[in-house]
Amino acid sequence: MTRESNALDLQKDVFTLGDPKEIARSLKRSAEHSKRRKSSPYRSAMSMLTFYINRAGKNLPRKRLKVLEKAKDELRAEFGKT
Repeated sequence: MTRESNALDLQKDVFTLGDPKEIARSLKRSAEHSKRRKSSPYRSAMSMLTFYINRAGKNLPRKRLKVLEKAKDELRAEFGKT
């Protein structure tokens, strides 16, 4: 799994945080501050989260996967996309 993104500067170990809201806030902050992203902050953040889940998902414990899936809902809420 890649640890760096060309579009976003991610907080170190963002995907290992225990709180889905913290993950969502961190991704939102990274996406909004990025000058290299090519789409909207929401799409960039959601794409990064989805990419991580798809690439690491097979090797993640079910509990961890559940936290990351919940982070998607929190990210939608952060951007008012509910």
